[in-house]
Amino acid sequence: MNLDGMRRFDRDEIVDVVVVGTGAGGAPLLARLAERGLRVVALEAGPNHDPADYTPDEVEATAINWMSSRFSGGDAPTAFGPNNSGFGVGGGTVHWGAFTPRPDARDLRLRTETGEGADWPIDHDELIRYVAQVEADIGVSGPTPYPWDPSRTYLYPPPRRNAPADLMLAGAAVLGIRAADAPAAILTRDRLQPHHGLRHATTNVGSIHQGERHGAKATTAITYLPAAVAAGAEIRPDAVVHTIERDARGRVTGVVYREDGEDRRQRCAALVLAGGGVETPRLLLHNGIANSSGQVGRNFLAHGAVQVWGRFDEQIRGYRGYPSAVITEDFVRPAGADFVGGYLLQSLGVMPFTYATSLVRGGGVWGTDLVDELETARYSAGIGMNAECLPSDENRIELSSETDEWGLPRATITFSPGANEKAIDDHAIATMIDLLTAAGARSTRVLARSAHTLGTCRMSDDPAEGVVDGSGRSHDIDNLWVCDNSTYPSALTANPGLTQMALSLRTADRMLAGL
Repeated sequence: MNLDGMRRFDRDEIVDVVVVGTGAGGAPLLARLAERGLRVVALEAGPNHDPADYTPDEVEATAINWMSSRFSGGDAPTAFGPNNSGFGVGGGTVHWGAFTPRPDARDLRLRTETGEGADWPIDHDELIRYVAQVEADIGVSGPTPYPWDPSRTYLYPPPRRNAPADLMLAGAAVLGIRAADAPAAILTRDRLQPHHGLRHATTNVGSIHQGERHGAKATTAITYLPAAVAAGAEIRPDAVVHTIERDARGRVTGVVYREDGEDRRQRCAALVLAGGGVETPRLLLHNGIANSSGQVGRNFLAHGAVQVWGRFDEQIRGYRGYPSAVITEDFVRPAGADFVGGYLLQSLGVMPFTYATSLVRGGGVWGTDLVDELETARYSAGIGMNAECLPSDENRIELSSETDEWGLPRATITFSPGANEKAIDDHAIATMIDLLTAAGARSTRVLARSAHTLGTCRMSDDPAEGVVDGSGRSHDIDNLWVCDNSTYPSALTANPGLTQMALSLRTADRMLAGL
């Protein structure tokens, strides 16, 4: 993004707020605070990308991903690299799929309704008001009316369907399952974005996970961050925070970050951590703070994201078009289920290298079998799920003894699905096989997968059960806030991006009310 003419603060100046991270958690908050006149500085570990450099080449496109190694273990190790990561101004929104279902009210009351998992200390109606604001701020397309919420409206019509989307709709029609065009932060008409300029309507490319050049896909780098800079915020790319400084009372006084090989300090009156479900707990654990509950790094959550792919007689060429153009929410609470929570389903198109990686990692396909699968990939269409995950103390992030390129201990992530997650997988797999078979698939293949990194600094009313309160403020340090998906008490069935931007605006308003 264009940082020319940006206001710059002296590092010896005590700014009102330092924000670590510029993705879905940090950027909306940064803009809101700057627009209210606060002196705010955002520190971003990655570079300031030029959209002209974005490429559909999956191998070359990893410049936008967090590629620094993490250790992943447990019964179902979480994939990182191009999955579950962002690196640069805009954070994970630069590579996200822009799939934007809203959070379901039942998911926020999971423990109250089922006795399992954890409730969110947030009112759903209040959260949805912020969700609607985000949808207007960034431009979200979708069907009006929306089948599972007839009162909902979208500003733009949905993106054009690709072949996998048409097949999912066909299968759903046969089975009597409701399915519809999916909500997506993808413009279907040109839009003049305040402080950024013209964003063009989508041309329905399938490579949006590799970055999108023309502004059709909403990222914080073309929405909230230009607004923040226009209001007087400063963004410092290539700035890796490693130390949080405190005074004798334990309150935050500043951060030390590495830039161009040198350590630099920025003093502040308040600190917001928005580095995501891995980097935020890693920083807190490294500094040994905000953890009187022992909950920092605990309760790592990953959405169940199993995919089922069907082989068809006709060519599908699923790499064309918006990848996730159709949704069903009929299984957010499926009748007669032997599990708590639920899942939603989305149609899947995929780029070739990503598909090959999924076959290896999720299907155990190697050698000549892999070559054969890739030779016929153009005849395949997929459906994927996004499923609830219950918190477990055994699933966690810890610090390893190995350090990274910045001298910080690498994160070790342990994740093993429990009985509830396995039961959801079984139900969803059967549903996806039925949908593809009803659409005419000659055969199907199941690819194991999880998605997103959540829950490792969870919010709670009781300080003994979490790291932050319902506003995102640390239970231990009153001028430390966390604003990213590490605060999720449970995973929700909805993808986290839209919800996280809404939480970011809400946390900003709570900060403004108390500062």
